[in-house]
Formats: sequence, C-alpha cells, structure tokens
Amino acid sequence: MSFLRTLAFAAAVSTLAAGAAAAQTTVKWLHLEQNPAQVKIWDEVVRRFEAKNPGVKVEMQFLENEAYKAKLPTILQSKDRPHILYSWAGGVLKAQVEAGVLEDITAAVAGYKDNLSAGAVEAFTIDGKIYGLPHNVSQVGFMYNRDLFAKAGVDGGTIKTWDEFLDAVKKLKAAGITPISVGGQDKWPLHFYWTHLAVRLGGKPAFEAAFKGQNGGFEGETFQKAGELMKQLVDLEPFQTGFLGFKNPQALGFFADGKAAMNLAISHHSATQRALAADKKGIPEDKLGWVNFPMPAGAKGQPSDTLGGVNGWLFTKGSPKQALEFVKFFISDEVQRELAKNNFIIPTFKGSEAALGAVFMQNVAKNIAASNYHQNFYDQDLGPSVGRVVNDAVAEIAGGSMTPKQAAKAIQDAFKQGN
Repeated sequence: MSFLRTLAFAAAVSTLAAGAAAAQTTVKWLHLEQNPAQVKIWDEVVRRFEAKNPGVKVEMQFLENEAYKAKLPTILQSKDRPHILYSWAGGVLKAQVEAGVLEDITAAVAGYKDNLSAGAVEAFTIDGKIYGLPHNVSQVGFMYNRDLFAKAGVDGGTIKTWDEFLDAVKKLKAAGITPISVGGQDKWPLHFYWTHLAVRLGGKPAFEAAFKGQNGGFEGETFQKAGELMKQLVDLEPFQTGFLGFKNPQALGFFADGKAAMNLAISHHSATQRALAADKKGIPEDKLGWVNFPMPAGAKGQPSDTLGGVNGWLFTKGSPKQALEFVKFFISDEVQRELAKNNFIIPTFKGSEAALGAVFMQNVAKNIAASNYHQNFYDQDLGPSVGRVVNDAVAEIAGGSMTPKQAAKAIQDAFKQGN
C-alpha cells in the first residue's frame, strides 16, 4: 500500500472512529398521540433536546390506542422494544412491574420528582418504587355543543342530576338532534358510563370495598345499579346510528362535525376533536361546553369526585439513561407550559397549569384540584385481564346482549379469578 493510500485509509478510519465516538445513542419513544398539532410541538421539543445533547437521537414511534394495548405484551418481550412507553398507570402498570420489564427510576428522580404533583407521581409508584413520570392528568365529562343545546332549548349549566341529564337527552331527540356520539367499537368509551355511575353511586368506599371482596365485590348493589342506570340511558337510544361500529376517533369526529350534541370524553379530547373534524376546526372554544357527570338519586359519592387518568411515561428494562433525561426535559416547566397554553394537557409540573389558555381546560383543572377522590379508569386500574372484561361486559349492556346483573357477575368473576 502506497504512502498516500495508507494516509487516505488512516484518514477514513479516523473519520469513522470520530463518527463512532460521537455515535448516536438512539432513544426509542413510543406514543399514541393522534393530534398533529400536538405532535408538531413534541417534534420541536425533540429537536431542542437533541441540540442540547449531541450524540443523542430521539426516535418517535406511533401506535394507535387499541393497537398499542393489543401489541404491548409482545412489544415488551421484543429485543428491539422501545425505551419509553405510554402508560395510564393503575393495575396494568402493576402487572408490568411484576413481569420485570420496567426500570426502577426511584433513585434517578429523587430530587426531580418534587417538581411534580405528588398525587400524579404516586400513580406511577408501586411498593414505594417509582417506575414512570406523569405527563398530564385528565377528567372525564360531557363535552357539549352549545349551539345544538340552544337549538333544543337545553341549558347545560343546569344539568346536575341524572334525571336532568335524561331530560336533556329527550329534548335533544325531540329536536331531531343526535344526543351523544360514542366510539362503541373500542368499548372503553362505553365503560366511562358504567364506571362513572359507580363512582357517583358509591364513591370511594364502594370501590375500595369491592376491591377487598366486600359487599358482593363488583357484583354488589352499587355496580348492578350502575348497569341499570346505564341501561336506562341506552333504552332512550341516545347514540348515533351504528355506534357499536364506530371507533373513538370516528365518534369524536362525528361530534366535532356538529352531528351530535355531546360526547362523554377525556378532557384533552377538547383539542383532539378539532384535529379529527372534517374541516380541522371542529367545535371552537366559545361553542364548547362541559357538564360534570350527573348525580343519580340516592348517590353516596360526592359531586366533586372525578373519574379520569394520570398519564405518563415508563422506561423499559435496560433503557439508556438518556431516555429518562429526555422525559425529564419533556415534562419540564417550559414544555408543560407550552402544551398547556395550547390546551393539549393539564400539566403535572407544579405551577405550569397557570399557562392553560382555554377557560374550558382551566375549569377542568380546578375540578381535579378540588377532587378528594380521583378514580383512575377501571379498565386500567383493575389490570389488563379484568379491564378487558369490564369493557366487554359494559359493551354488552349497551348492545343489549347482557343484563346489568350478568355484566356485574362477569366482572366480579374475572376479578376473583385474577386475585
């Protein structure tokens, strides 16, 4: 080999070595977000993080909600699994911890966690160990179209009781308006009705007693009554035609296009519905109302009790330390304020909620702050196997193929089997 060729070869090797030294640590981040406006901000946050951390690349990966739930067990066993995973906490998180697929980050966030809502951090804590960081909190309630309510002579601000809610449904139908859109094919949007009725009827004591196997468990009076009241609503035929064939994004788009007056939604769907509207504008802020889930007669829960989620990010076993560093950056005050300003989230970083731009989301944040009982979604809180039966059984009530009593028994049987 000539001297020049040797020199060229050495230079090439040196260049490769330099590239390897600066070689990228790739952080794989799996998310479920469908709103392109929010993803655009996320993408900008990724670029900012990469600029501050040379040699680190964050690779965003997307899976649709139901596909994610179905594929997650396989994903977690894969050698090529993502480092950062979306989570609703609850029993699903507990099952993942027991399976040994998650990283314990307790020591790594010892100081940082104090910046976040203590209750939200607690949702990602199992047996005193922290496995994830909370990104946002949410509440379930009825989004409604003010114009359609006005057309039917319904005042959303006066709906406090279950009977008042049913009367509103009847008035909307009489005015030729579809009262409610729902994504029945996904099933979990239907579980919001049964779960919320149980929260209202029995409050926290009923759930805690059922969890301990007391008072008939999830087959007890509170849960059968929840099914009966749900059937009372279903019998009014309040949903759009073919609702059991609609996935949730379709149902949100149906609402956003002004084809239904209400949608029992997670609070951040107030932004998502705009992205899913045919005109990409949906129901504007000044036309969008919110009704807290109504109180049935004889309810033992409190009107301030809330149903919702604490959503965040988990770290798979063996993930690089840069994965945690990225999520800490992603949940920083600066980024949380940016997302809150655009009304995409109710933040978990203390003080960031002050940036919420919409009165709609400000009010939801106040509801959560005033709640002494914030119940996580049953299909997450009770673990994957029981949660699946909850969703299936409630969908059967909605479809008329299972009685409230049969549904409650199916859920209790699944709970006993899993415990």
